[in-house]
Amino acid sequence: MASTIGQIIPLLIALSLLSGAAWVLYQIYLSFAKMRDSASERMGRSNVVFTKDGVRVGVKQMQNEKYVDKTQSYVVKAWNLGTAQRDEEM
Repeated sequence: MASTIGQIIPLLIALSLLSGAAWVLYQIYLSFAKMRDSASERMGRSNVVFTKDGVRVGVKQMQNEKYVDKTQSYVVKAWNLGTAQRDEEM
């Protein structure tokens, strides 16, 4: 009788240690899954979506008039900077 209890106690200790480690690993898995879902939701608000093929980035709508104004202002700035240097050289 004593030998059977002596053999069962180490088995119970090993099973309890394994179940404790499994519970800790499961809690880590749950926290990582929650972080992944939270990050995916935040990125979804920023028009970034994760797919099986990779990451898909959405572009916010920009009005054509604003786009033309911005590009035109850069061209004008570049033109002015280019002509200012030529005037100084002469």
